Amino acid sequence: MNIGVVGAGAVGSAVAELAGEYGHTVTGLADSGSSVVDPSGIDVATTLERKQRTGVVGDGDPEAVLSAAYDVLVEATPTTLGDAQPGFGHLEAALKLDRHVVLANKGPVAERYADVRALEAQSEGTVRFEATVGGAIPVLGTIEDIGPDQITAVRGVLNGTANFILSRMAAEGLAYEQVLTEAQDLGVAESDPAFDVEGTDAALKCVIVANVLAGDREYTLADATVEGIRGLPANALELAGEDSRTIRLVGEVRDGEVRVAPRLVPENGAMAVSGTRNIVQFETTNAGPLFHSGRGAGGPETASAIFADISRLDD
Repeated sequence: MNIGVVGAGAVGSAVAELAGEYGHTVTGLADSGSSVVDPSGIDVATTLERKQRTGVVGDGDPEAVLSAAYDVLVEATPTTLGDAQPGFGHLEAALKLDRHVVLANKGPVAERYADVRALEAQSEGTVRFEATVGGAIPVLGTIEDIGPDQITAVRGVLNGTANFILSRMAAEGLAYEQVLTEAQDLGVAESDPAFDVEGTDAALKCVIVANVLAGDREYTLADATVEGIRGLPANALELAGEDSRTIRLVGEVRDGEVRVAPRLVPENGAMAVSGTRNIVQFETTNAGPLFHSGRGAGGPETASAIFADISRLDD
């Protein structure tokens, strides 16, 4: 397929770089201030080298990609809350042209899910968004395959930054601020880590899961109960360890409710993943508990979920 990519950060760049490996052609790539478009396929290597060297991918207007020759628009701009712009506008433009949309941006399906589905219903295009939850882990695909009506709950560790911090605090007895600084130095945490450590990122992912499971109602971030890990004392982890338990930031969708908070879990249990790994548990009616674990973030990892969605569009 021909792919237009909006967003040239880690995920968008990885999609552009790996597209040929999956048999696709990138006909347009935009960052926040520029674009490059070629109906026969852009020179990805040259474009990404220019982005690294100059900060822009090309000389065109970013909006030019939206009307270019593509079959699928990959929306990989940063997640925004509330009106979910500009990601929602990009999705709307593509659907009005009867093109498919694959999202890495959580905003449209976490904050405007009903609007997304209404636009999709009026279009020949399809919206898919595996990459919005759990990076390389096939969370939404699993729900689709098993059937939402066969899943009674979904819970998991869904933010790698928070998990890295909690893992290091537990293993080394270090204070929150000390580990946060270490995470920022390693590039695991952003310079402003609020989205991750306050639980917002995990909550958005759980809201998306709730939307997929519900079918008959719309969830947004306002429907979630959220507590993060900012300022969690080291002695809380020490006390948990004395009882052979540890603490993880766990998100859960159950009985129509969405909750994210630090939870006590068995230190050798499935939920006690370490480092930046994520894990998701599905409670099912007939198959019992099912677990998926893997890398929940990263350019190539998230790109693999995007290409999985594109392959489903091909089916």
